[in-house]
Amino acid sequence: MKKTTYLLPILVIAIAGLLSSIFIVDEREKALVLQFGRVVSVKEDPGLSFKIPLIQEVVTYDDRILSREVGPLEVTPLDDRRLVVDAFARYRIADVNQFRQAVGAGGVELAERRLDNILRAQTREVLGSVRSDQVLSTERESLMNRIRDSAITEARALGLEVIDVRLKRTDLPQANLEATFARMRAEREREAADEIARGEEAAQRKRAQADRTVVELVSDAKRQSEISRGEADAERNAIFADAFGADPEFFEFYRSLNAYRASLTGGTSSMVLSPNSEFFNYFGDSQGR
Repeated sequence: MKKTTYLLPILVIAIAGLLSSIFIVDEREKALVLQFGRVVSVKEDPGLSFKIPLIQEVVTYDDRILSREVGPLEVTPLDDRRLVVDAFARYRIADVNQFRQAVGAGGVELAERRLDNILRAQTREVLGSVRSDQVLSTERESLMNRIRDSAITEARALGLEVIDVRLKRTDLPQANLEATFARMRAEREREAADEIARGEEAAQRKRAQADRTVVELVSDAKRQSEISRGEADAERNAIFADAFGADPEFFEFYRSLNAYRASLTGGTSSMVLSPNSEFFNYFGDSQGR
């Protein structure tokens, strides 16, 4: 009974010690075995591993490719046209031992802050050495590769491997954007005013041409009408002359009838003339009475 009393706690302690000395390295992770804060072993292969209970501890780090977004960053290219750039990077922890030495207990959070500083500095340096139109052109790919290559060298001191760097958005600052929009709007308004002025000038030319055409047509029509009227009057006068020459007495009678028709209109016409007036030549009888 006494042996069982002592053996049971010893067995429990031994089992607990054995269990605490065993740890599993996941295939997606890398592990460091620390003894009093100092790295004594690196475990990169997945499976069971062992450590000294109570003396050693295990710290694991993600072995997968990680992403890190860099917030809006204002850069000034060679032409002093400021740009706001958003970027992101893909990286992985390549050397966990060096990573631990570089960031200590700060871990991934501290490493990402330092990586942000590297990416910001390299982005400013690379984009500051070119013009803004190059950033927005097909040269963008080569600029991103330059940022990546420079970041790879600096990130290696942190035990990180930078795989890729990409620029997501490249815009003008809000103040510059509004000024640019205002300038573009003013240019479009000026172009519209020029088009309107050219249109009005063309319309005035068309109107003047149409007015001149109208005047020419009316003048020509009047000239043709006067010519036709003159020819008709001449023909009429010729007919009258022929008629007068053929029978002067009948022509005199015809003219008198027209005079009577023109003067004796209405029912209340009054005329005061001498009875011997030639106007009454055809009002008398055959004897002239």
